[in-house]
Amino acid sequence: MIRELRDRLGPFRDEALARGIPADDVERWSALARPCATLTAHGDGPVVGRFGGPLLLPADAPDPAHPFVASLDLAALPADATDLPLPPDGHLLLFAELEHEYDPAERGGVVHVPAGAAVAERDGRGTGDAEYPRGPLRLRIDVSLPYHEAVALPDDQGHGPLPGHPRSEDLVEAWNSTHDDIAPWGSLQLGGYSAEEAVFTDPVADAVSDAVRSVREDRWTGPVSADPADWVLLADWDAGMDVTGWEGAVVHWVVQRDDLVARRFDRVFTTFFWNP
Repeated sequence: MIRELRDRLGPFRDEALARGIPADDVERWSALARPCATLTAHGDGPVVGRFGGPLLLPADAPDPAHPFVASLDLAALPADATDLPLPPDGHLLLFAELEHEYDPAERGGVVHVPAGAAVAERDGRGTGDAEYPRGPLRLRIDVSLPYHEAVALPDDQGHGPLPGHPRSEDLVEAWNSTHDDIAPWGSLQLGGYSAEEAVFTDPVADAVSDAVRSVREDRWTGPVSADPADWVLLADWDAGMDVTGWEGAVVHWVVQRDDLVARRFDRVFTTFFWNP
């Protein structure tokens, strides 16, 4: 974690201590902080991608199965903007379907187009009726803390606080009350911790459960690890900020870290949350 980003957690620490949370608990929680890249249509940060625009894919790439959301220029993204092992260049293309029916194996996808690859324009509209956003995306490097307060206990014993963090519920409340002053919401987030309108358990862990079930039901191809520690958040899209009629909708793109290191972007698993 870059020191200056860690220092930005001062308001969170002050709030947590004011709530009577012991200093040791606050420091252990602060140590969970991760850098993330917040991408927004506003602000004065550098342009590192765009919503919509022409969809440019290599000639041998299949036609996309889901609508085109955004293109990110990895060469324009500072290496320390996240702690993800992303390629240093090329474009990362994000696809997602905003749809009522629940089928987590068919929500979206990710394509990495290497720098210098020969590309041709494709139709990226998909079959949905939603009007997706268009326009440049500007970068802000932020710090991220967990938004979830609980984990599932083994043997169907319900839920409990995050291991090693008995005050996780109180710490999440402190983070939520100071988040806007430290790292305001943006349309897209790369890396960091996943969020949605109503968070209880980690959305990444929930996606892992969906991935495991999808493999078991022959709707997605393994192998997959059932351990959320083997997975990372690649990106979140707060679609409710950008698409009329989908307020409360969030798309999560998650991937096993080993697949990300190997640049197996076809192994990204996409889930959808909606709280209408």
